[in-house]
Amino acid sequence: QVQLVESGGGLVQAGGSLRLSCRASGTDFSINTMNWYRQAPGKQRELVAGITSGGSTNYADSVKGRFTISRDNANNTVYLQMNSLRPEDTAVYYCNEYIMVSRIFIWGQGTQVTVSS
Repeated sequence: QVQLVESGGGLVQAGGSLRLSCRASGTDFSINTMNWYRQAPGKQRELVAGITSGGSTNYADSVKGRFTISRDNANNTVYLQMNSLRPEDTAVYYCNEYIMVSRIFIWGQGTQVTVSS
């Protein structure tokens, strides 16, 4: 069964840190690009960070220098380390995998991150 399962969200004070995890199953994880998106209430879903199969990364300007995306191909897991969190980082965070072979995206169920001021 193809699925992505996120974990690691929660409530944290401004300035704090969280690490999100996303474990993939049923896909050829090591060859696929992995992304983290987020969606705040009343806003469109936006790309936060991405990592290719070769380890190249990209970040939204709003999180550069604070968030780090990484992957562990042996465990089919992608991480998002979030430091210096701000109230405006509050959102549901979604893991996304681009399936190279079929050229489709699959999504996780999302995990809530709430940053209090």
